[in-house]
Amino acid sequence: MTRHILELEAECKTCGASGLYVGMAERDGAAVVCSTCKGTGKQIIKVDYADFEERKLPAKLVARVFEVNPGIVIGEGTTKEGKHFNLSDFGGMPFHDWLYGKPFPEKSEDRNFTCPAWWYQCANYNKKPKWDECGYGIFSECKHFPSKNRCWNRWDEENS
Repeated sequence: MTRHILELEAECKTCGASGLYVGMAERDGAAVVCSTCKGTGKQIIKVDYADFEERKLPAKLVARVFEVNPGIVIGEGTTKEGKHFNLSDFGGMPFHDWLYGKPFPEKSEDRNFTCPAWWYQCANYNKKPKWDECGYGIFSECKHFPSKNRCWNRWDEENS
C-alpha cells in the first residue's frame, strides 16, 4: 500500500481570494480578515491518501449491516422496562450477505422504530412518502407514529 500526500494551492472559497470577508455583520464598507485564509486569499488543500487495492474487513466485529442509521441507537440489550432487543429488531441484513454483494432484502428498513418518512428521508429521499397526513417536525411525535405499522403497510402497497 502506497501513501500519497497531495498539496494544492487554491483560491479561498470563503472570501473569493480577496483575503477579506464581508458577512451579515460587516456593513457600510466594513470587512474583516478572512479567518479561513488569514488574509492571504489562498487555501492550502492537503489530501493524504493510500492507493485503493481492495475492500478490507472492518477493524471491529460486525454481525449486521444497516442501509442507514436515521439517528437512533442500534444495539442489543434490555430496556429499563425489561424489553429485550436483538440487532435484527432494527432491520438490516447479516454481514456476510452484505459482504458477498447481496441487496438489502425487502422490509429490511428499521420498521420497529421508524416510520417510512423518517427512514426514507435518510435512506433514499426520492422514496420518502409525501402523504398529506404525515406530521411535520419530529417524526416520533407525529400522531400516526404509534400506529406506524399501518404507514409501513401503506408504503408497501404503494411501492410493491
